[in-house]
Amino acid sequence: MLKGDVIIRLRDGDVTLKPGEIFVVPKGVEHAPFAEAEAHVLLIEPTGTPNTGDAATAARHEI
Repeated sequence: MLKGDVIIRLRDGDVTLKPGEIFVVPKGVEHAPFAEAEAHVLLIEPTGTPNTGDAATAARHEI
């Protein structure tokens, strides 16, 4: 988290992130990030990770 608060909703419970905190969502775990107000986040994903969560419908970015 860079600025603001974000709640990551998981089936097992919610994780609340504040500025300076990090959370790794395990591979294959359903999650839904949510913020009540504006929040700035830094996402780190492996190369080739589709931005829609579905490789069949993700927009491809060619370099």
